[in-house]
Amino acid sequence: MKTLYSERALLPGGWARDVRVTLGADGRIADVEANTQPQSGDERLAGRILLPAPSNLHSHAFQRAMAGMSEARGPDEKDSFWTWRKLMYRFLETLSPDDVQVIAALVQVEMAEAGYAAVGEFHYLHNQPGGAPYANPAELAERIAAAASETGLGLTLLPVLYMQGGCDGRPLAGGQLRFSCGLDAFGRIIEGSVAATGGLPSDTRVGVAPHSLRAVPPDAVRAVALLRPDDPVHIHAAEQTAEVAEVEAAHGARPVALLLDQVGIDRRWCLIHTTHMQPAETQGLARSGAVSGLCPITESNLGDGIFDATRFRDAGGAFGIGSDSNIRISLSEELRTLEYSQRLGDQARAVLAGPGSTGRVLFDGVVAGSAQACGRDVGAIERGRLADLMTLDSGNLALAGLDGDMALDAWIFAGDDRAVSDVWSAGRRLVSAGRHFARDTVEARYRSVIARLRNAA
Repeated sequence: MKTLYSERALLPGGWARDVRVTLGADGRIADVEANTQPQSGDERLAGRILLPAPSNLHSHAFQRAMAGMSEARGPDEKDSFWTWRKLMYRFLETLSPDDVQVIAALVQVEMAEAGYAAVGEFHYLHNQPGGAPYANPAELAERIAAAASETGLGLTLLPVLYMQGGCDGRPLAGGQLRFSCGLDAFGRIIEGSVAATGGLPSDTRVGVAPHSLRAVPPDAVRAVALLRPDDPVHIHAAEQTAEVAEVEAAHGARPVALLLDQVGIDRRWCLIHTTHMQPAETQGLARSGAVSGLCPITESNLGDGIFDATRFRDAGGAFGIGSDSNIRISLSEELRTLEYSQRLGDQARAVLAGPGSTGRVLFDGVVAGSAQACGRDVGAIERGRLADLMTLDSGNLALAGLDGDMALDAWIFAGDDRAVSDVWSAGRRLVSAGRHFARDTVEARYRSVIARLRNAA
């Protein structure tokens, strides 16, 4: 047992003072006491605000190595997600298994330092350059697991099924061949992923991820969801208008409507992006209990569009956030960008706040939604939950003199992730004084790899 003592903490019933949290050896919270006095042996979190830590529900770790390399306009008149994707496919040809592990470790360190306690890794890089399988079909899934073993970040591994190049069934080509797998091969990847994560802590999960309705036919989407009946199912949906048009032309329904009416989604599901929905789809998705996985920084970077957050919130929808392309890993900036997109679209302020604090609504929503999407028994500082925790430094200049919800508002809208001081994942201490315990080793290795990759590109 170890105990944390904080003068200010956000508990399920609201803000509390003088809080002692006891962490069990199993990574769960054994006890929570408020309005108490510190005791000898407590780790005193002086000047720090104790919060539940969210998960990052959507990541493609390898894309971190491309960050900053795709900001010049190409030969097309209008640059878009589709032109960015061509660069990504070319970049894939240079990545070895060792590279994938090194990049994933750096990403996980950065996530922890931003305040995330876990990640849902949407893992669709399976094959060698050119598309030949590795001798071990789960070779690259093992590399993601190895990175998590080194960094301690909680992991929900989501192997991806990627069968075709479009709704017309055209074969995969070029960089896409590294993603390619049929249902039989995917079953072997799942088996290997379970084996690869077997040595990780017990909070680790393995789910499934049919990539999208472009890459996986609806009948295969339904089949994949049955492979892991108690674990999360993630799928890209309605990110781009061209994708929506392609799915509707092929299947007679828009992507989210098809998933609602023909596949049957529920609380296990997380639909990533859902940027382009009609009002009935937005309300239907909210009623389904599935999570909308928003990636505001990546969606802004790629020019995807603006999510209909107000309608979704009013319908009681669950949402979380992910860093997707990992062009920038910043929890506070994801939250800020989500709200600012709504302000720009509605030409109004504090759009998602409802009555009270915008920061509190955003933070509470993301903590709950990401826990659900990653299948983690977290989301609150209460007895029995996994101890995914973070602290904010109340002495940070942006937070100075502020308390409660206003401190959250200041962190999100006036500060940045430098205010994050400590992070625990299922009771494992990852970050102290803003720095991950493995930062130096992981960063040095990444610097060597990234120099070579960028010279090759």
